[in-house]
Amino acid sequence: MEEEEQKSSSRSTQILAIDVNKIGDFVFRQPDLTFLGDWFINLSEDSQDAINLYQAVKQLQTSGLPVAFPTETVYGLGADATRSDAVAGIYAAKQRPADNPLIVHISSLRQLHHLLDSTPGSRDDCPDADAHGRIPAIYDALISRFWPGPLTILLPLPDPSPLAPAVTGSLSTFGVRMPSSRLALALIHLAGLPIAAPSANASTKPSPTTAAHVLHDLSGRIDLIIDGGSCSVGLESTVVDGLTRPPAILRPGGVSIEMLRQCPGWEHVVIGYSSGGSAETSAPRAPGMKYKHYSPNARVLLVHGRLSLDLVSRYPSARRKVGLISTMTWRVEDLEFPQCSVTRDHDAPATPRMDGCLRKFAIKKLRPYGPHNAIKDSPPVNGESDQHAELLQVSSIDLGREIANIAQALFSALRELDLDGVDVIFVEAIDESGGDAAAAIMNRLRKAAESEIES
Repeated sequence: MEEEEQKSSSRSTQILAIDVNKIGDFVFRQPDLTFLGDWFINLSEDSQDAINLYQAVKQLQTSGLPVAFPTETVYGLGADATRSDAVAGIYAAKQRPADNPLIVHISSLRQLHHLLDSTPGSRDDCPDADAHGRIPAIYDALISRFWPGPLTILLPLPDPSPLAPAVTGSLSTFGVRMPSSRLALALIHLAGLPIAAPSANASTKPSPTTAAHVLHDLSGRIDLIIDGGSCSVGLESTVVDGLTRPPAILRPGGVSIEMLRQCPGWEHVVIGYSSGGSAETSAPRAPGMKYKHYSPNARVLLVHGRLSLDLVSRYPSARRKVGLISTMTWRVEDLEFPQCSVTRDHDAPATPRMDGCLRKFAIKKLRPYGPHNAIKDSPPVNGESDQHAELLQVSSIDLGREIANIAQALFSALRELDLDGVDVIFVEAIDESGGDAAAAIMNRLRKAAESEIES
């Protein structure tokens, strides 16, 4: 009810399309041509894309309302990390718990050094800090190899801190990353501000990977969404803590444990998050550790093994509509539904999508109602007793077998099936031994799922 009241306010949400290739030229002052060094943008004065970007920049600088923008991972909901009123706007729009910390986004190392050095003070609490600020040397190799990119590092909070208190959720550390999306970098650079940004979805819902996903969740709650197209990674950043010994991964993401262990000082990095779906009860050390996440309105069931009509029948669908997300082995045409036929719904043709195709099927009985039906003791639907009485309408999305494609499309698939009106979504689990990307996918699925099933 509270959610609907907030959405029903008179605020209008505007979508600004921006092609980063049309905003102007990125100019690097150093010969290495990387965003880690000094760089700037020559904006094209006659470009509508540049004008749209400047509008978003001015809102970040002057408004208490956040701006949704794309990164390589997911869409973020950004605000000036140094202003409490702006950060409060993030929590209000998402209806996010106040003790769930935010990640700070930067556009250069110079900006991070300025943030850490904004107030002179003793460095006794961080003896490994580099010459430019309080960046512990343990992170040097990670920054050099993975920034800009989907990696968040935990740093000691300066005292006094220039960050709004709500950014850190009362922690003595804060998470920071440099996104690799050139559009995100341009926005942060032109704003001249560190940007606090969680995913741009309603709290607990699947993370958004398109501007349309953001609009669905936050229409009427924010003023501005930058549409930069679909996100290339589709899962949030890896979060690491190098302030502990041994260092730890607090959230799996785009940078794997194998990749981290190739860096000096990270050879013995450990997993510091729960692989199960239950939320943590203590104060979270990083975003995404404490609360239920990524859940659509439909029930989500994570299935290891084969899918059968017997399994589906154990989880009734009030509207007889179920969703399937297949990855490695499931194919609707190959599923064993005894005494049933699986027919394509020709009134709902497959639509090409980033996350494969949404296909619709009908599962129907082949025999009249009786003791040999696939679902025992099930009466005919709507009084039907003919040979083809309908049992279920099935909406299926096949994400394919490539881990990168599954990661990119997972959140979008959950949202698509939700919009299709299914009651239950059965998701095919993947083998976590396939690497950290697979582990990150399963981590998100466990947080979204009501239960995990062995079949």
